[in-house]
Amino acid sequence: MRLGGRIAAAAEVLDDMAARRRPVADALKDWGLSHRFAGSGDRSAIGNLVYDVLRRRRSLEARMGSHVHADLVYGAVLDSGTTADALTAAVEGDRFAPPLPSADRIGAFLAEVRSPDHEPAALADVPDWLAAPLEASLGKDWIEEARALSARPPLDLRANLLKASRDEVAAELAPLGAQPSRLSPWGLRIDPIQGDGRHPNVQVERGFQTGLFEIQDEGSQLAALLAGAEPGQRILDYCAGAGGKTLALAAASGNQADMHAFDADRQRLAPIWDRLARAGATAMVHQPRDDLSGLLGAMDLVVVDAPCTGSGTWRRRPDAKWRLTEAQLRKRMGEQDHVLEQASRFVAGGGRLAYITCSVLREENAARIESFLATRSGWRVVDAEAIWSERLPEASRAYRAERIQSGSVLTLTPRLSGTDGFFFALLTRDAT
Repeated sequence: MRLGGRIAAAAEVLDDMAARRRPVADALKDWGLSHRFAGSGDRSAIGNLVYDVLRRRRSLEARMGSHVHADLVYGAVLDSGTTADALTAAVEGDRFAPPLPSADRIGAFLAEVRSPDHEPAALADVPDWLAAPLEASLGKDWIEEARALSARPPLDLRANLLKASRDEVAAELAPLGAQPSRLSPWGLRIDPIQGDGRHPNVQVERGFQTGLFEIQDEGSQLAALLAGAEPGQRILDYCAGAGGKTLALAAASGNQADMHAFDADRQRLAPIWDRLARAGATAMVHQPRDDLSGLLGAMDLVVVDAPCTGSGTWRRRPDAKWRLTEAQLRKRMGEQDHVLEQASRFVAGGGRLAYITCSVLREENAARIESFLATRSGWRVVDAEAIWSERLPEASRAYRAERIQSGSVLTLTPRLSGTDGFFFALLTRDAT
């Protein structure tokens, strides 16, 4: 396909999403099934254009002065480094290309990369209602922080230390461009996609199939590392999902912890058994109907990767940014309070509770910790900055810290840490 056809296809996918209110992955899949003539390179390029528009929709609309999806795709192409002359030449005479925006509109688009006349939400590429919560959460640099959440993400991997060292995995994946990550001692990174490219399918690699590495964002790796799994501990991953942090915690303990994994959603939990077997990790998996009473008040560490809006993952799931509503945020806050209350019952005296989200919104993060502490005695916030310095002595302070009581909590962001957005807090329960 020529560029004009790819632009038309991307606009068609965006139109379909808007008309049917459906996730981007579903729309792209259906487009591919109904256009089987398109090769893998075409599908990858079209997907990149669609995702680029979704990541920066508000700023593209403001600069282009249009809400028409084809115009926004043209804007994304121009933002990728294609000159106006090159774009015009590429689509001229292409009967599949949508009408090209006027020369004046293109000139205005290129001149208004960061116009001070644009609304803050447009500069930040977020819905209007999120401007105030993001500013309250991320401070004076909130627009820059939000813009970093609109960039293309890297592909992060975690070396499974139960089977191989990071250097061994790095050597095996060197042809794919994998390099040691900046912060996590377990991590490897493949840089963000450039142009029409795509990330390699690492799941077909021998190392993945034999459990030498897992796909896991560096921020998630750091949250597991800061939680502090140690040999001999009794550990419960309370919102285990597919088991990413369960695997990381098991590896951190050298497979010497009494590891338990639970999730209230059977479907989310389903992949965990295959992943444990592949990684050579040991954990007792508890399904929703299982009796957990024997674990109450008995855990040295309980990890809560709480349900959240996923605002920290907008680089990877940009369509979620535009679907999020204030009502959904309030619902997530209620779920987080409930999960924290339920999970806290499993912590032994002197034990710890790690609260983690992939959100950058304070309402879901520090505010939930404050709400938990306001109604319970015998709990205190650990100094997460001190834990960072202890466990990552060579790493820079690539986080946003907030003091709560005598301790601190941390927020990671793409702008500061190069990771997805993550929140980490560690509470300890008084010994009884």
